[in-house]
Amino acid sequence: MEKEGSKQENNPRIPSAVFVDDVDKFMEKTENSSVEDVLKRLDEQHSKYKFFEYNLITKRKRLQSQLPDLENTLEMIQTMKAHKGQQLKTDFLLSDDVYAKAHIQGTDNVYLWLGANVMLEYNLDDATELISRNIQLATDNMGQVDDDLDFLRDQFTTTEVNMARVYNWDVKRRQAAKAKQ
Repeated sequence: MEKEGSKQENNPRIPSAVFVDDVDKFMEKTENSSVEDVLKRLDEQHSKYKFFEYNLITKRKRLQSQLPDLENTLEMIQTMKAHKGQQLKTDFLLSDDVYAKAHIQGTDNVYLWLGANVMLEYNLDDATELISRNIQLATDNMGQVDDDLDFLRDQFTTTEVNMARVYNWDVKRRQAAKAKQ
């Protein structure tokens, strides 16, 4: 958790939540004139973090589904390189759980789907390099997403604690005002 005025490292993709250490001092600021406005702002910040979390979880799921496909593609290219010039026998996936036997002539080139209905021809070495680079990029992105989710959990906690502290401060203030009457 970050304290007011401290210089803790921030995540450039996600805004940091500032921990409210001294609620009295925090509520004296001009932008914090009403408790309702402060709680509303903190709730909006919490909602933004929920939105970030949703996007990051979606990205992680997409990456998790891409990695096995990329690894299978790389394995197939390496098999083709190992049996260069020879005919390969394989089971070809037609649809879920439906396969056909296929005989593949030895080739020096493969066609790879790049997305957006684009397919390009690569020689085996270039295809290996491209797929390996994509696997590394997906793995790096997965690590970054996990780091962002960890950072986000801290921001959730900080924001929720701030909301509770401001709410409790207001309850105590109202109780003290009632006691004076």
